[in-house]
Amino acid sequence: MIVAGFGARASATTTALHAALRLAVQGCQPIAALAAPDDRAALLTELADLLNVPIIALHPQALSEIVTPTRSSVSLHHRGTGSVAEACALAAAGPGARLLATRHIAPDRTATCAIAQGFLS
Repeated sequence: MIVAGFGARASATTTALHAALRLAVQGCQPIAALAAPDDRAALLTELADLLNVPIIALHPQALSEIVTPTRSSVSLHHRGTGSVAEACALAAAGPGARLLATRHIAPDRTATCAIAQGFLS
């Protein structure tokens, strides 16, 4: 399963989320799901509807336990992980998941997206 994980400010728009996704997904297989922290999952509704994929809302504790290759001091301070997008993608893709794309930042800098591949169906 291929999962697009997102980190986003509360002000992120669908346009920003889609832009971050387009940057991250280049060369990847089709996305099967979108993932975000549970307090930001509603931001993905329009994009999920457009792509016809489910949203996986993740509890903050699940994210703070994931070590990511990208390290943002803001993400570390607010979420306890180096990259919210990478942690969401990995957590939602399941045990043994691997990143296909590290976080990519939307041009307006309100959203990030990373892609992970999981091996569970």
